[in-house]
Amino acid sequence: MSTAPPRAAPPGLIDLEELFADPRFANPSLSPDGTRIAYLAPHQGRRQVWVRGIDDDHADAVRVTGDTRRGITTHHWTDDPRWLLYQQDTDGNEDWHLYRVDLEEPDAQAVDLTPMDPGSRVVGVEPFPPVPGSVLVAMNRRPLFFDLFRVDVATGETVLHLEQDDPTGGVLLDRDGTPAFHTALAADGTVEFSAIDPGGRRRLLHRTGGAEHPMGVHPQLVTPDGKGLLVGSFDSTDDEGADDLRLVRIDHATGEQTVVAAVGGHDLDISGAMVPGVLPPVVYTHRGTGKALAARFVADRPHVEVLDPDFADVYAALSTLSDGVLGTLSCDEAGRRWVATFTHDRDPGVAWLYDHATGEARLLWRAYPDLDPASLAPMTPVAFPARDGLPLHGYLTLPVGVEPRGLPLVLLVHGGPWMHDGWGFSPDVQFLANRGYAVLQVNFRGSLGHGRRHLTAAIGEIGRAMHDDLIDAVDWAVARGYADPERLAVAGGSYGGYAALLGVTLTPEKFAVAVDYVGVSDLAHFLRTLPPFTRAFNVNSWYAYVGDPEIPEQEADMRARSPITMVDRIRTPLLVAQGANDVRVVRAESDNIVASLRERGVPVTYLVADDEGHGFANPENRMRLNRAIEHHFAEHLGGRRADEDPTTPA
Repeated sequence: MSTAPPRAAPPGLIDLEELFADPRFANPSLSPDGTRIAYLAPHQGRRQVWVRGIDDDHADAVRVTGDTRRGITTHHWTDDPRWLLYQQDTDGNEDWHLYRVDLEEPDAQAVDLTPMDPGSRVVGVEPFPPVPGSVLVAMNRRPLFFDLFRVDVATGETVLHLEQDDPTGGVLLDRDGTPAFHTALAADGTVEFSAIDPGGRRRLLHRTGGAEHPMGVHPQLVTPDGKGLLVGSFDSTDDEGADDLRLVRIDHATGEQTVVAAVGGHDLDISGAMVPGVLPPVVYTHRGTGKALAARFVADRPHVEVLDPDFADVYAALSTLSDGVLGTLSCDEAGRRWVATFTHDRDPGVAWLYDHATGEARLLWRAYPDLDPASLAPMTPVAFPARDGLPLHGYLTLPVGVEPRGLPLVLLVHGGPWMHDGWGFSPDVQFLANRGYAVLQVNFRGSLGHGRRHLTAAIGEIGRAMHDDLIDAVDWAVARGYADPERLAVAGGSYGGYAALLGVTLTPEKFAVAVDYVGVSDLAHFLRTLPPFTRAFNVNSWYAYVGDPEIPEQEADMRARSPITMVDRIRTPLLVAQGANDVRVVRAESDNIVASLRERGVPVTYLVADDEGHGFANPENRMRLNRAIEHHFAEHLGGRRADEDPTTPA
């Protein structure tokens, strides 16, 4: 008679600071000449930009920024080795400005190159080779129009380069700065492409878009020769490919579409276009030549499809450095030196320097050196059908060293809703698993990355079948024995916060506890309070999937699907968290739901951060939030918490 090996004991509690403090190192980028690396590292509680030589360590690095209010996320090299650029807003209000720092005088105050009125912001920064020492900056000095400006980095002189004539349109430039293509959003939601010739625009027959592109058509990359445009498209001449988002090339002369990259049954992963410079890109490009090197696709583990034969050897060498998946990538102009990070569920943010000329590679850092990958929980892909038969995919993360039966479970709902949960490191997931909870993430209908039919099945279903998908996922976990039906939680941010509120209004008997983090409580009010420049883009997203609040019958339907109108059903203990400066989901969305509960005497914990926007960026706020979640769930689900664990020092 065989005996199963004894199960290892659960690991000790991981300190919140190890998970929710800023990573020790992040976002590396190689200088154009390949001699220096810029990256983010904390200093006095805020992420700052540091610069060091490729052969140096952090002890030799120079800190070149000194922001005391908010951590920096995005930085840019220039063609002048003296200047580095970074973007920053004020306390999370998303009014992004572009700042210049002097690498020769790193202690000097940063210079704001884009002074603007409140409500205006920088949304893109690109080098401009035709005019050395300058960059092209997209910003809306006119509130509804994002025009292109040429900024002299050394002097700050700003010149209008290209004025947009359509708030939903845009001109795409080639590498010489010459207008090559124009895109415009038609009234029916399709994107019209035009070629720009010396004599003017020439409309191409190719059109794409509509509700299958709720976040817009991504990417939009002009090829280095200016003769083609790379875009993501579902359009296909054959039924087999019609459901997959593929990378296609639109010819400048003819408008002909050819497939550049396609992976059967998988979509191009456009999530990197939502957070450029932070998430891995949709398409990896060569800094020196501008060539497309590889494309990223959604899969159980992200899939990288190599496009350029010359990059194949580089990619093969990089792939030997980690058992994760290529994340961010930066090269010098010559394509000799490369800095790569890797996506991984338990060993995140590992960065390597690779020299293709010599074949030598050097580990630069582990982003979380104090975390032991063996103590973290693997993310396991799962799949099951929704009640109407629609295939659903997600991830189940189980606590380490615990029998996976009858566990308290947290349904963790992603935002967007047009984003997706993917394989990789999540501090939130690891925190919950370490505290003894099973964590279930599901890519409900409407999530990006799982095909056109899966995406558009969400039209009209926010607050309906999209919620049913989440309930079906929980029921699957209960039926499989993973979850205790009496100890279920729902939590999420943004759309995930809305889903949590629906969980305790539409199905109040289902969940023992809930967390709403910067979530929507009133769909019509939410849409009316979005920044004005976003409204022109709603035709394929909110208006197509939910409705237009200016149409009375649609507003009434939105009200019926809004938690604020069902607040009298809430009896579940609720934690609400909100950034005071949130411009996407304004504070009133949380204030109103909390006020209504408190008037009825329903217990609710409310955390407001006065220096945050749509999500908490500063470490002390992340720590405060997750300490509250730890106590909230421990009280109502029975998981572990730090002040009760004997392995945690007092």
